[in-house]
Parts: sequence; C-alpha cells; structure tokens
Amino acid sequence: MTIDTRYTRGQALAALLAERIVLIDGAMGTMIQRFRLDEAQYRGAGYGGRAADPRFADHPGDLKGNNDLLTLTRPDVIQQIHEGYLAAGADIIETNTFGATTVAQADYGLQAWAAEMNREAARLARQACDRYATAQRPRFVAGALGPTPRTASISPDVNDPGARNITFDELQQAYYEQAAALVEGGVDVLLVETIFDTLNAKAALFAIERVFDDSGERLPIMISGTVTDASGRLLSGQTVTAFWASVRHAQPLAVGLNCALGAALMKPYIQELARVAEGTYISCYPNAGLPNPMSETGFDETPADTARLLHAFAAEGLVNIVGGCCGTTPEHIAAIGSSVARCAPRALRWPRGA
Repeated sequence: MTIDTRYTRGQALAALLAERIVLIDGAMGTMIQRFRLDEAQYRGAGYGGRAADPRFADHPGDLKGNNDLLTLTRPDVIQQIHEGYLAAGADIIETNTFGATTVAQADYGLQAWAAEMNREAARLARQACDRYATAQRPRFVAGALGPTPRTASISPDVNDPGARNITFDELQQAYYEQAAALVEGGVDVLLVETIFDTLNAKAALFAIERVFDDSGERLPIMISGTVTDASGRLLSGQTVTAFWASVRHAQPLAVGLNCALGAALMKPYIQELARVAEGTYISCYPNAGLPNPMSETGFDETPADTARLLHAFAAEGLVNIVGGCCGTTPEHIAAIGSSVARCAPRALRWPRGA
C-alpha cells in the first residue's frame, strides 16, 4: 500500500502488527561508539570537511558523549546508523533523541537546542525511512522519549527519602517541548521508553496528550518499561502488572520491555506482560545480554545468541515487535528478523465481554 500521511502510516503500522512480527532497530549508542568520535567531532568538526559548528565550537564544558547533539553537528553519522538498521530489515527506527529533553540537555548547558535536536532527528529518520520504504514495505519512524536523568518518585538523597530534584510539572513541560518537536519533524509514532520511574512516564504521557490536544493531530503511542533486576520490578518499585495498570489509560498501540536484563532473564516478565496487557500489542527489545567490557559491543551476546532467544519468545506467541537495545547492531537485527520470520504475531487479548 502507498503511505501518504502520518495518519495513514499509523493505520498501516497497526495493520502490520496484526499481520506479522515487526522489527524495531537496535542500539544507537553502541553504533555511535564505533565511530570513535573525539571532542572536536562532537562539536561538528569534519562534517563536510569543515571546522566545528560555530554554535558549539567554543561552548564551555565537554560535549563528547552527548549523542543527541550529533543530530545537529554530525548528521552524517546518525543517517548512516539509521540506514544500516533499515538495510538490516528494521521496520521501525527510533529517532536519536533518547536524551533530547531540556532536563537532560541542561547537564551540558544545551537546553536551548533541545527542540531543534528533536525536530532535526525526526527529519533525519524520516528521510532515511522514505529512502528505504516501498509500497509493499513501508518503514516507520518512532519518536523516542527517554527517562531523563532526574526522577519524580526516587530521592537523590539517601538521608532524605522525601527529597526530589524535579517536579511533575517540570518533567511534563520538558516532554511537551520534545513531543511537539518530534511530531513537527514527521514521526509516525511516539515511543516512551526505558521507563524505570513510572511517574516520569506518566508526565511524558500527559505531555503527549497536551500536544495532541493543541495540534489537533493524534499519533499512536508505544510504551516500554525496563525491569532492572531479578526482583521483576522497575527501579521505582512496580511489578510489571502494576506498571501496565499505571499506563493502560494511554491506550498504547504497544507496550513492552526493553534494555536492562537481556532476553535470557527478561522472558518471565514478557510472559507476565503478555498475559495481563489487553487491547495492545507487545514489544521486546532487550540488551545483547549482560555487559562485558572485553567484547566489541560491550555486551555478551552475538547476533545468533540474541536471535535464538527472541525466536523462543516469538514461537511462544508472546510478541509483536522485537529488536535490540544496548549492545545490539544491524547484524543483531538482521539475525533477529530471520529468526522470527516464520512465527505468528501475538494475537490481541481483550477483556471478557469486550
């Protein structure tokens, strides 16, 4: 089918999820590390053979490690990574905006550029998808909203459990600016991901609803939490079932888990989510196993390892969207795609009597 507008692209993604298992891309940070960029390159040096971007060339403080800034200073790097995942078979690619909120960018003194980072990241991803999309194989852009380095429900002071370093209103305003810029840039779906504090996620969802109300345009929403240890809970203390109960009001197109434990340890929590989540699809994009500083990607699993584990999820009928998080590469995504190609997607579950 030909995809003409974001509205019909959203409909097309929903239809595709009912038809087959959909591939989301892998790690952005892992791929950026492969370029071994130095401080000058983070400021834009070398792009098109020119000196550093004049806006950031003399910025005080280090900028190396601010991956979201590369959207503005080295778009060639980000474009190459997007196209690598699309060539590997990804149906959905995420914008390079995991930390592109005013809250996160304040750590670098770059909060004034947060909206531009999101707008341009969406446009870069849109261009890459449009280059690879066909009428038979549309590709989709997910606008990524990360958790921010500040949390609304966890104290930063072990001696004062009631202490907070940010308010709900501050969070939702930062997320509002991010979501509005992503929509303006042309994303197909908004993805609130790597949620370890559900109150932060609720601030993001509240902000997204404000954007929809103000713009008159609604896009699908995806939500992905992260279970941080073998307790089966988010860092803020919720079980997977409680997490779903807290976000189901947003009526997401998909809900799932990413990052953290890796697929081998994540399975019981995906099983739990697949059992309780009604009226929504299930996503799973884990790390490539546990961290291992001796490996090339910094994680244990080879593409074949991750593909084998996610095939088991698919064969059990647990998932609709699979991909990778930290440590995964286009090679992982290609292997995962091959491993689940013959597996049926999880059927939607509905409440009794619905």
